[in-house]
Amino acid sequence: MNYTYKVLKSDIELFAAALIQVRVYGVQLLGDDLIDIVDYGGVVEKITPESIKINGSYFLRKQFEFRVDVKGSTG
Repeated sequence: MNYTYKVLKSDIELFAAALIQVRVYGVQLLGDDLIDIVDYGGVVEKITPESIKINGSYFLRKQFEFRVDVKGSTG
């Protein structure tokens, strides 16, 4: 089984994730394909044009990428 992720970019994707209460995690892009996983996930609690609230913490949309795990299979 191969585990991958989907980046949530649009408001509708973020709203859908909040509605179905899927675990979303915040990733800070550091450049040169380096990332820092800042929050290992939780339910989206609030969405504004500037930020996303996950597990009681706010993340600026300009500084973070929001991802959900997607299970896939190879074969």
